[in-house]
Amino acid sequence: MKTELKFESLQSLQAELLVVLAADASTSKDKNAAAEPVLLTKDAAVASADKPALQSGEFSATACETLLLHAPPELKAKRLLIVGVGKAAKLSLPEIRKAAGAAVRFAKPRKIRQMTFVLPEHDGLDLAGAARAAVEGAFVGDFDPDTYRSDRKDRSIQQFTVVAPASADKTAVQAAFREGAILGESQNFTRALVNEPGNRLTPTILGERAAAMCKEQGLPCEVHSTEKIKELKMGAFWAVAQGSDEPPALIVMRYGPPADGKAAPKDGPVLALVGKGITFDTGGISIKPSEGMEKMKYDMAGGAAMIGAMRAIAQLKPKVRVIGVVCSAENMPSGKAYKPGDVAIAMSGKAIEVLNTDAEGRMVLADGLHYAQQLGATHLIDAATLTGACVVALGMVNAGVFSNDEATYEHFQKAVEISGERFWRLPLEDEYREMIVSDIGDIKNTGGRYGGAITAAMFLKEFVDETPWLHLDIAGVAWMEEQKPWIAKGPSGVAVRSIVEWVRSYEKE
Repeated sequence: MKTELKFESLQSLQAELLVVLAADASTSKDKNAAAEPVLLTKDAAVASADKPALQSGEFSATACETLLLHAPPELKAKRLLIVGVGKAAKLSLPEIRKAAGAAVRFAKPRKIRQMTFVLPEHDGLDLAGAARAAVEGAFVGDFDPDTYRSDRKDRSIQQFTVVAPASADKTAVQAAFREGAILGESQNFTRALVNEPGNRLTPTILGERAAAMCKEQGLPCEVHSTEKIKELKMGAFWAVAQGSDEPPALIVMRYGPPADGKAAPKDGPVLALVGKGITFDTGGISIKPSEGMEKMKYDMAGGAAMIGAMRAIAQLKPKVRVIGVVCSAENMPSGKAYKPGDVAIAMSGKAIEVLNTDAEGRMVLADGLHYAQQLGATHLIDAATLTGACVVALGMVNAGVFSNDEATYEHFQKAVEISGERFWRLPLEDEYREMIVSDIGDIKNTGGRYGGAITAAMFLKEFVDETPWLHLDIAGVAWMEEQKPWIAKGPSGVAVRSIVEWVRSYEKE
């Protein structure tokens, strides 16, 4: 999808589809009170064209509600689409992001390939932030998962144009618009990886895809396999990988600021992005129920998020050093597979008692987190579709976030305010560690039924020592179980935007 930013009047603008946002200006708390839809633009020609429709009572401006007008008077646009964003008093950038996605998804099945999105004008609204949110939302809305349908028709939007008011700060809006395009494309890059079936995205192929991306973006990349994993004594990672005929992949990506005289200081932070890359998870010997197992191709969503984040970082060029580490394997049952009761010796030297082979994500991350520190990381963030317990706790609305360091978590909070993604912090109190103490080794790889997301995080905490660290459990939100007006059913690409903003937050340190 090509994107373009313009600063001009809407009256003379030619467009296949002109998209304008509307909000409900009513302040009554009575749910039965009539809505008062108002356009979020000061353009007189658009206001004149929309006035009859808004006064008809047919449109309430609820979030992602749409109203299409053909051949609107006083405009050169062929069609005018009004998209609701809910209450005017609660207008936010996430609602603008969703509205842009909803507009794109409205246009796609109607064979509209070019559309123009009008940035909303509202008191206190950051126009630059709105430009970024709009283009991010457009990319998210344009993705569909039907890659392998033999009758697939390309309905993608070919041209998405954003129009900003002439009075806007052009430099700020242009910069934000560019960032939004980079992040939207990188989120969709991640979604495309997660969408691939396990037979078409093995660990080896994931490594090849990561290496190709790095080559395209000018990033150094190394992809190792069995020999290197054994050489590094990654016993936890290898325990999971050994059950499959498909060899594992240890993917290492590196980013250093360009040598422009403003590069990050040599003694500055080195941020490591560590991802779980289980390209298919059967559960191993502790095999999963067959119902729904096909979705376990998504168990590499954390690793894919890190690859997508590195893609965006390469283009945004923050003044901070970054390392990406993805531990990729299949978790399969076989005569070679690790078993309940086994003891694996992690790269750090800790002895892990295996109680459940389906708790494999924390095994590969244990070695990935330790290895990232060996590579020089001073701060760590990991992402993984780690536990069903997190889904039980938070549903499919928020992802879980854990941290051992308040300053690091504050950086992440600020990142989420920009990204618009939803995370909820869960505790990491010392009492939970007692639940993973092993009788035969140092720790066991599951703490039982209760507090499963927390005990999984406590397990990972064993491998970060005192290094500032964040753990993102994205199991409930990495896959959309149903289609929404702004996003297709399937992979969401969650965490890419938040991880990138977290990295960028360290530029001044």
